[in-house]
Parts: sequence; structure tokens; C-alpha cells
Amino acid sequence: MSDDETSGGTWQDAPGPTVDDTQQADSITRFWDNARPKAGRTSHGGAIGESSENVVPPPAWAFGDSSLLADELIGLVLAGTKSATASALWEFEHAGEPLPRKGDLAIVLDGAGEPRALIRTDLVETVAFDEVTAEHARLEGEGDLSLESWREGHETYWRRTLEATGHEFDTSMPVVCERFTVLYSE
Repeated sequence: MSDDETSGGTWQDAPGPTVDDTQQADSITRFWDNARPKAGRTSHGGAIGESSENVVPPPAWAFGDSSLLADELIGLVLAGTKSATASALWEFEHAGEPLPRKGDLAIVLDGAGEPRALIRTDLVETVAFDEVTAEHARLEGEGDLSLESWREGHETYWRRTLEATGHEFDTSMPVVCERFTVLYSE
């Protein structure tokens, strides 16, 4: 995602503290065990024929490209200020990841790689950077909530990060705008 986000980006892509994979997996599994009833995903103790979507946690990722930014943005989510995010379409293509879809679940991590929120995607639209709306900028909850602030912050972020995808920032670049609801948080 941007402005300093990287929705869908993998935790390992973001610089920050070294996270023990086993400990992180255990932490995410415990979080999912607590959160899944809020998503309507109840488990029957691994019963035969039980759907894996009830047992296997959804993707887990952190906003941004640093632990500091991940903490700042998850803080906005937990405070109820941030209910939207944006990513360059090229970030998904470069990572070989599918675009988010309405109804998708995700576990959002903090800067230390700990799960903090379960979110559900409510709306996904891909538009040119210069067509992102003031409403979307406000829902992202960053800066002074204005479209101008959103554009400035996201341009700065993408000028810093897009080189890794083989692209450069451009005001006509495709941006994936996503709105979400927090279903559970710790």
C-alpha cells in the first residue's frame, strides 16, 4: 500500500527487526484462532471435511516499507482513523500477487511482525494516481486527510519504492484503492 504502504507486500520485504518465522507463525495462528469467529469462520477442531478457510489464517502483511511506518499506519487503523489504503498496481505485478478482492481477509502486522488487526476488504478500485478521490484520501487517515497531502505523501513513497518494480512514479500510473473494515483487533 502506500503513502507509505505496501498492501499485499510480504513482511520479509520490509526492513526492520528480524522475526523468527516459527514464533511469528505461532503468533499469527493464535491471533487467527481468536479472530476468526468475528469473520464468521468457526472451526470444528479439524473435523473431516472442514473447510481450510476456517482453519488456515489469511495472508498476513504490514503496511509500509519500514517497521516505523508499519507501526504508524496500524496505529491509525486501530484508532479507527484509517479504513482505506492504496498500492501501485505494479507492486502486485512485481510480487506476483493477486489483487485484493471484495470479501478478502488479511491479518495486519505491526512493525515487530506481531498480528494486530483482522481486516475485510469492502471495495477495490483501480484508478490513475491523478484520479484518486478526496474521499479516498480522507479514508486513508494520513496527514491532514486532504487529497493534496495524500498525493504528496504517496508520490514521495512511490518515488522511493517503485524502482524495485522496474517502474517510475507517474501521475497516470495505476493505483489500487482499497477500503476495509476492521473485524478484530488486539
